[in-house]
Amino acid sequence: MLLNPVVLSVIVMTVLCLLKLNVILALILAALTGGLLANMSLTETMKTLIGGMGGNSETALSYILLGALAIAISKTGVADILAKKMGNLIKDKRVMFVLLLAFIACFSQNLIPVHIAFIPILIPPLLSIMNKLKIDRRAAACALTFGLKAPYVMIPVGFGLMFHNIIRDALIDNGVNATTNMIWKSMLLPGIGMIIGLFIAVFFSYRKPREYKNVNEPIVSNSFQHEGLTKEHIAALIGAIAAFVVQIITKSLPLGALTGLIIMLIFGAFKWKDIDDLMNGGIGLMGFIGFVMLVASGYGAVIRATGGVEQLVEAVGAMLGGSKIIAAFVMLLIGLIITMGIGTSFGTIPIIATIYVPLAVSLGFSPAAIIALVGTAGALGDAGSPASDSTLGPTAGLNIDSQHDHIWDTCVPTFLHYNIPLIIFGTIAALIL
Repeated sequence: MLLNPVVLSVIVMTVLCLLKLNVILALILAALTGGLLANMSLTETMKTLIGGMGGNSETALSYILLGALAIAISKTGVADILAKKMGNLIKDKRVMFVLLLAFIACFSQNLIPVHIAFIPILIPPLLSIMNKLKIDRRAAACALTFGLKAPYVMIPVGFGLMFHNIIRDALIDNGVNATTNMIWKSMLLPGIGMIIGLFIAVFFSYRKPREYKNVNEPIVSNSFQHEGLTKEHIAALIGAIAAFVVQIITKSLPLGALTGLIIMLIFGAFKWKDIDDLMNGGIGLMGFIGFVMLVASGYGAVIRATGGVEQLVEAVGAMLGGSKIIAAFVMLLIGLIITMGIGTSFGTIPIIATIYVPLAVSLGFSPAAIIALVGTAGALGDAGSPASDSTLGPTAGLNIDSQHDHIWDTCVPTFLHYNIPLIIFGTIAALIL
């Protein structure tokens, strides 16, 4: 199993990222490694990588347009006013501030399902307040990633409903009857593990003050002369609401972001001559994430083309020895490796369910336990993966002044505080349900 192309490829990606090689280059080199180990030629591997990049094209376009929308909103100063209000509310309560970030982020998955769209708008104006409070941004990264992930793991609303329905359909397709109402009950215990991980991060690991320099970036307006709402502020709010409504109606994030920009232009939030600056700023803010997501999609295509995923999952059966506790732990560990490579919890479920469900049935796991195994194995790796939007999103907001490292300040902390509890509590859930 250790010579499996998926395992070795993910190890290469992880090591290169930890050595602070650019994530895009790390993904490409890891893809080439996986392809060569699977006896694919360099040319074939690269063609597969490039061909698979289209899988995240909508996501990449969304992020660039969202970046432009964030720049447009920030230039009106309305986000700064909101940041000032939050600062006045929180005062010197660092822990409360970080927990409030987690609370707001949770809404992005269910109540207002915009995923990471709020981060480039809300977080940059808050950095000066965070610097003043000496908040360790690793705690903020853990809070944001918690809000981006825990709700869809536990709550069947918004993105959570999508995730739970994918689990339900995967079980049904593989011969286990399941309903949507069963999913959240089985995923509640793994979700509690994430809550514990958040509290450990906030109250223990990253509670000490950490110094950051105050750097005035062009995205963040520092003017608070207008305490009331100006015409530009109102236009920004209308644009933001329009972007949200259109996204919900059309289920298209790029269309929502584009609508928001057009509405803001019509209502005078910015001028026609400013459009080039907004788009360039959007590419500067979110373009890197967009390209990472494109390459990550191609990397996932290479991983699937190697056939290593199927080999990896099938190899589990030969090493279990009939022990439920070993079976649960190993299946979750394999899920972690696969999701770290593919970069998406939602896309991992159908892949692992094909083998996991029959295997779990043969070992005597109940339907509820199988749900916990498949759901937790799919969710593992999303936190901590360098190519996941659950880590790329928080970094985009927290690193606007170049003082927050994607790997060591976002990926490593979120990996430790969420993947480890998910494995522990997912194993417990599989054994007691």
